[in-house]
Amino acid sequence: MLQPFLGFLWCFARVFIKAASGRHRFNVLGALDAISLQLVTVTNDSYINAQSVGQLLLKLRLLWPDDLLTVVLDNARYQHCRFVLDVAAALEIELLFLPPYSPNLNLIERLWKFVKKECLATQYYAAFEPFKAAITFCLAHTHDIHKEKLATLLTLNFQTFDNVTF
Repeated sequence: MLQPFLGFLWCFARVFIKAASGRHRFNVLGALDAISLQLVTVTNDSYINAQSVGQLLLKLRLLWPDDLLTVVLDNARYQHCRFVLDVAAALEIELLFLPPYSPNLNLIERLWKFVKKECLATQYYAAFEPFKAAITFCLAHTHDIHKEKLATLLTLNFQTFDNVTF
């Protein structure tokens, strides 16, 4: 959302920071290949809903027409609806739903955090178009400009609790 994302500021004098109105929303629904780290996105300026998920699933099937696909999803309500389940079945895509309240298990959440830090933190965008362009540019260059920064962030290393001693 076009709104202020402040960093850290400590000063003795009062400082006024420009902030956007926050009335524009740029939605990005994405799928990240866990091995190649290829990013596939569907974007809009309105809302992410079941039709958006259907568009993403179709995009994935067109990119990998003969592969077995499993898409890992969180528990957003629009991802569980009959429309999404029917589209996935028609496209022969398996849907794997993560447990509730576990964004730490979703690899793409790390990417969203990176994008927020990279192009939104402590940045002022006077209008919606530069805001949208910054996010689009960042996402378009995850495989080249930001590859080194993302190399350690987007790994399949998840902390497990099998052999924990207290």
